[in-house]
Amino acid sequence: MKRGIQFSVFSSFGLLLSTLWQIPAAPEASRVRAEAPASPHQSYTETIPGTQVKFDMIAIPGGEFLMGSPPSEKDRKDDEGPQHLVRIRPFWMGKYEVTWDEFDLYWRAKPGQKEDKEPDEPKDADAVTRPTPPYADETFKKGREGHPVLGITWHAAMQYCRWLSLKTGKQYRLPTEAEWEYACRAGTKTAYFFGDDPKQLGDYAWFADNADEKTYKVGSKKPNPWGLYDMYGNVSEWCLDRYKKDAYAVFARDKVTLSPVLLPNSARYPHVVRGGSWGDEAKDCRSAARVASERDWLRQDPQRPQSIWWMTDGDFVGFRLVRAVEEQDNLKNFRSRITLQSPDE
Repeated sequence: MKRGIQFSVFSSFGLLLSTLWQIPAAPEASRVRAEAPASPHQSYTETIPGTQVKFDMIAIPGGEFLMGSPPSEKDRKDDEGPQHLVRIRPFWMGKYEVTWDEFDLYWRAKPGQKEDKEPDEPKDADAVTRPTPPYADETFKKGREGHPVLGITWHAAMQYCRWLSLKTGKQYRLPTEAEWEYACRAGTKTAYFFGDDPKQLGDYAWFADNADEKTYKVGSKKPNPWGLYDMYGNVSEWCLDRYKKDAYAVFARDKVTLSPVLLPNSARYPHVVRGGSWGDEAKDCRSAARVASERDWLRQDPQRPQSIWWMTDGDFVGFRLVRAVEEQDNLKNFRSRITLQSPDE
């Protein structure tokens, strides 16, 4: 699939640190290690209030890891480096990708209107704006019950998290790019969490070689070492971060960086997508592989302005939930600022 957007190197290192990245330095460390959470932190099952729909959240321990890929990794791309040591706080991550069973509860009962508006701090879930009716079949005939939601924009995924948080009283969101890679690797340093040989990928993922151009019910393959399913393949997954090709260049090489995130602005593109999908080759499912969203994913949408909810050409993108044990300051109450008037970039 043709993807990716090119970006120039940051013009001002100081401005970058003060306005976009929030990356306080932690003490130096020379090896990857796990650390015990400061409070009770166990996996749990959430039932969406007023329904029988449930989803599982896996407790992910805090720790440190080398983010990105080494120059020696086969099929490595320039935006995957340089490698840098990152410390991640404990959090929970969805055992599976969010399914239509869950997402349908958000939008189908009360589909949004064209000029959706909501207060900055809605008092309940019903006040959160919802997707307008899709232009075509939102499932792309790839399956609904038990299948991962797909073809939704970054904004729609963010709004679902906002709705779910108000519905449950727990703060759910998209994973940061660092959290996603940390959870995917699950303590490993190889190209895939099972090793460097892509021949084993079929045991863990639905991808171009075995998916027959469709999705499958979540959890149909083997999980990673931390019990997370479909981290590779099935659908690619939105991360919270804005994409920047040279993003890793700002990180210190001799110190640990704490919980980095490149905060998005009101632009529609580009945002980070991870994990590869049913249509991707094995090399694009590697733990360090990064993809940038682009306008071309709405190419066939005839509406003007084009939808901020559904992607007519993005039937390979879904998402997974995260919940922090202790939320970092720059993500507290963070929300999408995208509107119909938002610029592309």
